[in-house]
Amino acid sequence: MVLVAAIELILCWLAWAWPYAFRAPHYQKRPSIVATVSTAIGLALECAGIVVACVFRLPHAHPPGIARILGSMALGPVGAVLAWTAVKHLGRQFRFRAGLYEDHELVRSGPYAVVRHPIYASILAMLLSTLLLLTPWRWIVVSLALFVAGTEIRVHVEDNLLASRFGRDFEDYRRQVRAYVPFVR
Repeated sequence: MVLVAAIELILCWLAWAWPYAFRAPHYQKRPSIVATVSTAIGLALECAGIVVACVFRLPHAHPPGIARILGSMALGPVGAVLAWTAVKHLGRQFRFRAGLYEDHELVRSGPYAVVRHPIYASILAMLLSTLLLLTPWRWIVVSLALFVAGTEIRVHVEDNLLASRFGRDFEDYRRQVRAYVPFVR
């Protein structure tokens, strides 16, 4: 069962990456403002969390239990679906670095009706899927701490940018919709 879960995890990571690599609009030539330093720090912390999850793997003598395997197999597809739907609904507003285009729109449809940052939710689901299948508990804590710290930085920067552009509309949206984990303020 571990082998099936591992194959699914690899396929889910590939499915997760596909919309960012091949469906998202890249190299848009529209005027924009960009927040680079803080989002780069956040991204580095998120990546460090993912690296910890992949590098500090369970030894073969201690395979994950059935609950961890099933949890991993449930979260991977959730992460992939969130990635696809988030990129689709974000459309022309998509960008890798935090910023706003001159004609930026506040997206509230699809997964953006459930969480303000479904792309981060999708990465979190993929990370949790990886952690459950591959990582010992002590490294799970380290990985999640790094990832959440980086994500919180990025969410803060992006929310501030959106608030500066959309004012009261964004503040109403922020009050109604959670950041990247549904039901968690």
